[in-house]
Amino acid sequence: MTAPVLVTGGTGTIGSRAVPMLGTAGQEVRVLSRHLGENGPGITHVRADTVTGEGVAKALDGIEVVLHLAGGAKGDDTAAQNLTDAAKAAGVKHLILISVTGADKMPIGYFHAKAAAEQIVAESGVPYTIIRAAQLHDFVLPVIRAMGRLPLLPKPGGLRFEPVAVEEVARRLCEVTLGHPEGRVADIVGPEVLTVRELADVFYEETRRHRRLSLPVRIPGKIGRAYRAGDNLADDDALRGTGTWREFLAASMGAEV
Repeated sequence: MTAPVLVTGGTGTIGSRAVPMLGTAGQEVRVLSRHLGENGPGITHVRADTVTGEGVAKALDGIEVVLHLAGGAKGDDTAAQNLTDAAKAAGVKHLILISVTGADKMPIGYFHAKAAAEQIVAESGVPYTIIRAAQLHDFVLPVIRAMGRLPLLPKPGGLRFEPVAVEEVARRLCEVTLGHPEGRVADIVGPEVLTVRELADVFYEETRRHRRLSLPVRIPGKIGRAYRAGDNLADDDALRGTGTWREFLAASMGAEV
């Protein structure tokens, strides 16, 4: 691969790991973000916004492969449409999209937008690979940390997660990016399926905090039924990482957790 790979969201949690990995593999990288970063050997930054579409066509000039990591609470479907339109016009040969496990099952707006983005990419005419990932350890931590400060730990019945190490997600994305379009591939998730109580207990142990009593909570409606059914969990054919929640917390002990 001689042309640079364009990475959207290359300064984010996953992108900041994936970009150096691609560089180590000998791949030049062009990082698209709303705020310019610092250029380095083999890495250049361009300012663009996938949600508004501003600067996207210019960022794709001379690009054959796009790793689309940019995302947020809203607008992922709009961003996918803007990016695929520009990618098709630019003759992009491979577009990789990261999505979320359960995108097509969970009755939550964020998941709906991810599912819509998947459909847009699949129907765009641009050769593609879609890989779904479970919640990152880095994203679960603030939730459990906030709960850990409460007098009682909320314990939503049936709510389970399979958190995954960001480095393993980034590594898998790099493998896919350096390969050929495969369509929808297996999800990547963590090695454990953990309840909120189990996540919190490990957090308390690793941070040497007092264990809180649980307060049972029932999530109502369609969302509650979906979580209790495990619709946010991966199928049996998912690729499971090896990094555990406890290992992540232990490695984070040098920082304030």
